[in-house]
Order: sequence, then structure tokens, then C-alpha cells
Amino acid sequence: MKKQQKFIFSLLILGLGLTTACKDDENENLLPPKQNQPTIAAEIESRNFKMGFSTWPYGPDLNDQDSTYEFISNHADIYSEHIDDRIPWSAWINGTALPQAFVNNIQGRKNRKLPNHQLIVSVSLLNSGRSDLALDYNDSVPDYDSINQISIRIAYYKHLEYIIQELQPNYLVAAIEVNELFINSPNKWPEYKKLMNKVRDSLRQNYPNLPISESLTLHNWYNTSINDSLNYLTDLSTYLDSHMDFAAISFYPFFKGLRNSNEFQQAFNFLHQQTQLPIGFVETTHLAEDLIVPGLGLNIPSSEMEQNQYLESLLVNAYRQEYKFVIWWTHRDYDELWQTFPPEIKDLGSLWKDTGILEENGNPKLSYDSWKAILGR
Repeated sequence: MKKQQKFIFSLLILGLGLTTACKDDENENLLPPKQNQPTIAAEIESRNFKMGFSTWPYGPDLNDQDSTYEFISNHADIYSEHIDDRIPWSAWINGTALPQAFVNNIQGRKNRKLPNHQLIVSVSLLNSGRSDLALDYNDSVPDYDSINQISIRIAYYKHLEYIIQELQPNYLVAAIEVNELFINSPNKWPEYKKLMNKVRDSLRQNYPNLPISESLTLHNWYNTSINDSLNYLTDLSTYLDSHMDFAAISFYPFFKGLRNSNEFQQAFNFLHQQTQLPIGFVETTHLAEDLIVPGLGLNIPSSEMEQNQYLESLLVNAYRQEYKFVIWWTHRDYDELWQTFPPEIKDLGSLWKDTGILEENGNPKLSYDSWKAILGR
């Protein structure tokens, strides 16, 4: 992962609909608990769901990546490889050599695979704006008359199959945050569903024991600004329950100004009403301090207490509703990585910067203690 910059560009989604308010690496695994923290709900006596993180690192160097995997190894029983990057369309379509950057990306993840942890692999078909297909490594989008045309379908199947063969996941998210395509390019949505139905059928034929889903953003499902909201809600719920093995959820409550347990719970209640499938949070987190980004006109208040309140709400719902797993987006604030971002994406890159359960120097937040308490149950 070369300085993470290509990955960074793909992660920074432009259509978030944000609500605007009016190297102590070696010691990470031996951190002392903070005192006087709020206690998590006593009802969680025996954990019935898995807990983990994505492998998003807090710094740009290889040792930062290694430290991230080490932390996950000691603080989780499941983790996520989030491959929201470019797709080598030309290579898959024309049968030419794969770009070395792509091969290195996948092999780097393979070489660090944690042997005693379950693995979720999330792969994006869509670009960073969730409005079209992902870019190729030469910054182009393949020519197509329909997203469902056979060349696209075969190429994307090959892409997923390569990643499955190399990483051998326990769960596959075959496309990331797909309801954003419905919002941003509604004319592409019907053909998208046809494409993925065919790709999914082929995957199930060849990998019958691999649970497969496509992730939805709860913040833009529960709190949507789409005009025909009833059709949107019905279509998503029908598509999810008819075709997926589990409900793969992406949720960033601060994007919609959700700030307390009651507001968090309303979103969870909405989710539970929309699907009968087993639920897995494939990516989620919350701010631990104020997010002030003048360039984006953002001033969103938060605190360690608020972050911990969201984490506790999430874990209580995971227990009560028997979620499959919960993936917290990043284990540590990534100020070091953020310093390497190009100026044009620094504002966007700051949105998730302070959402770890460790602050940038590796010291624990309130949410670290809550995480550790439940992980051990």
C-alpha cells in the first residue's frame, strides 16, 4: 500500500450528505485503562457476536501497518480488509498482465493475514462518489452501454475471484455502499441489480460456503433525502432480503448529526424493521472530538463521552439482536497518515481522523475501555 494515497482517494466519498452543525507503537497492547469511565450495559454478560477493526493504518509507513495488524491481533476476533480502490478493468477484460500496484496491494494483505481471526473482505465496484464504476489504474472508466453488459460482468467476477482466492475470507461484501448509487445515479440502479445478481449467482456456484452481501449506508438509508423515499426504502429492503446472506451495514452517525443514545437507537430500530437477515456492521465509527473543517463549512461537536455512548449503543444492539459482527473503522486516530494527504483531499480526509479508540499518540480513550470490557466476555 504505497503511502495509501490511491486508497485514500477512493475512500473519501463525495456524496456523504453531511449534517453541518449551524510512536508509542510498541506500547499499544499494554495500555492502562482510564479511570471513572461510564460502565457498559450490565446485560452483556456473555458476548454473542464478534468484534474487530478494519486494517486502515494510523501512519504512512510499513511499521505503522504492521502495528495496526498487531493491535487487531490482540484486540479483536474478526477484522476487515476494505478494498475500495481502483479495478484493473483493462487487464481483466483483455487478459493482459495485472498492474503491479494491484498485485502488491492484495499480496501485502495476504502476507499479513491473521491466522486466528475471521476475515471480512469488502470490495467496491463503484467509484469514490458512488455514482459510476470504479476507475481503472489509468484513471479511465471502461466503455459500456450498460453496467450489466457481459464484459463488465465477467471482468468484475474475475476481480472478486482473484481476491477471494488470495485472501480466503470468511465473509464477502461483493460491493460497497451500493444504495449510494441509487441516490447518485438512479438510472444505473436497475442494471446494477441485474449485474450483481449474475455475479452473485456465479460466486455462489463456485463458493457455496461463503456468505455474500453488498453493503448499505444506514445513515443514507434511515435518513434519506431522496424524493421518492417510499420506493427507495421498499426497493432496498426487497433487494437485501431477497438476495443477500446477511445485511452488511456501513454507519457513520455523525454524518447525519446523530449525537446521543436515543438518536442512535432510533437508527438501529429502523434497521431492525427493514430486514429479517442476520446483521453485520462492516464499517462504523463515531467522532471523539469536535470536527471543524472550515473548507467544508463543518462544525460538528462531539467528545470521548459521545463516542463511547455510540459504541455502547452499538454493542448493546449487537447483543440484543444477535448481530454477526461489528467492525470499528479504525483503531487509532490517523493524524500521522493525514499529514501525508495531498492538500486537495485534506479536508475530506479529516472527517474520520479522530474516530479511533486510541488517540493519535496511542493513548486510550473511554471507548477503548468499553471495547476491552466486552471483548473479554
